Amino acid sequence: MRSVLLVKTSSMGDVIHNLPVVSDLRRIWPQATIDWVVEESFAEIPRLHPEVHKVIPVAIRRWRKQLGQAATWREMRSASAVLRENYYDFIIDTQGLAKSALISRVAQGLRCGYAREVAREPLAALAYDCHYVIPRNAHAVERNRWLAAAACEYAQDLPLRYGIHAPDALPAWATAGLQDSPFAVLLTATSRDDKLWPEAHWIALGHALREQGLSCVLPAGNPAERTRAERIAAAIPHALVAPPSRLTELASLMQAAQAVVGVDTGLSHLAAALDRPIVAIAVSTDPALTGVHGGPRTMNLGGIGQIPEPAAVMHALAPHLAARARQQA
Repeated sequence: MRSVLLVKTSSMGDVIHNLPVVSDLRRIWPQATIDWVVEESFAEIPRLHPEVHKVIPVAIRRWRKQLGQAATWREMRSASAVLRENYYDFIIDTQGLAKSALISRVAQGLRCGYAREVAREPLAALAYDCHYVIPRNAHAVERNRWLAAAACEYAQDLPLRYGIHAPDALPAWATAGLQDSPFAVLLTATSRDDKLWPEAHWIALGHALREQGLSCVLPAGNPAERTRAERIAAAIPHALVAPPSRLTELASLMQAAQAVVGVDTGLSHLAAALDRPIVAIAVSTDPALTGVHGGPRTMNLGGIGQIPEPAAVMHALAPHLAARARQQA
């Protein structure tokens, strides 16, 4: 019996990129106990993996804004006590930040992380007992897997498997709004404006998907995202703007979708982890480092300074939409 604590707290895409580490560890140690420390707002993601034993939520983002409140310090002490409950054979910090390194120091066990020269924050390396030089020019998913393999001393030649499955039932609002019609999910929102795809391109894509018999569903979170999604949806026949939803609800929605198209955002990575046909559109980031990463149904378009056209997205989706048409025939 081995016990492992994974430290990957945020953000959404980074947490999703760490899921294959769980699958790898359980392949080499079928009886391993794997716990995971994660930000409270992303705790639903590791819970989607059936081989995660315990999810330990922390609230560093919230705590550092409320250090003057007694409740914050009580929560911090409680989280520290949970981290010290067990001794782990390996504590693997795949984040490489000062905040994740601090969590590693609180926990008990052999602390493993990136060497100073390759950690995202070099100071983090001071917290680790064992240090590993993992190439920085590799995709984030593979860096996580290589670090775990180096720490636990196994060959990283395992097939990629995220290992998650969302609940099969669609959210009630989707069942009512879609009425069993096939649909595509359009992930139009992202945390940075420089990652956005032009609204006119989304509208053109929505019309093209509608011609293929697909309705379009547009998730949106904050008010600015919702306003933009509503403008886009208003110009696409039968498009639906999703209400504010939990991550598990959105995972179920994407799992049932015929296709997903998204900008560089955490939900695009979630679609890839669920093995859905996903076209991720990059306009200001490098897909080779942080694009969606998965099997043949995972596709990246664009890159730094590039703006893919809607026709290119439809061309990438064509084989998958054709497969759907054959199944219906």
